[in-house]
Amino acid sequence: MKPAVTSRQEILQASRALIRAHGWESVGIRTVANACGVSIGSIYNYFANKSELVAATVESVWAEIFQPPADPALFTDTLACIVWLYGRMAYGAEHYPGFFSLHAVSFSGVGKEKGKRLMQQTWRHIPQELCRVMRADPKVRPGALDGALSAEQYAEVLFSMMFCAMMREDYDPAAALELTRRTLYQ
Repeated sequence: MKPAVTSRQEILQASRALIRAHGWESVGIRTVANACGVSIGSIYNYFANKSELVAATVESVWAEIFQPPADPALFTDTLACIVWLYGRMAYGAEHYPGFFSLHAVSFSGVGKEKGKRLMQQTWRHIPQELCRVMRADPKVRPGALDGALSAEQYAEVLFSMMFCAMMREDYDPAAALELTRRTLYQ
């Protein structure tokens, strides 16, 4: 047994590995302590209870799924960005089956509002980054994001489409790409 957990990150890595191997039900103080090779008390040094552990784990899963790309060039083209985002959703579905549709259940001990707030904090950067990409994309036709449709509004529309796709477990970006071509490029 290790003498102590070296970091909160190690605990969250072990929690994510348990989810990938055994599902969400496997995340608990005792099971995570066993996976880390430490005492239960070591986990309590970082998390007051199971609810806090689960909430932090969910947040770390969202962060893993939507971590920024290694190649920043992907975020210079709106269409490439959309394809990348849908690809990350597919990654999340593959590595964390049922996560998008079922993770809210894991927040039952945390409270629905706190769980919703944590989720929003974790992925709020996605529409913000979409706005930045659209504004910098030289292929977006002049005036497409002025007046009636702002970059923020269109990013919210795209993100809503992505969020619905997550819930349906449909990771095909075709509809979002077609809408974007018609709205921003023609």
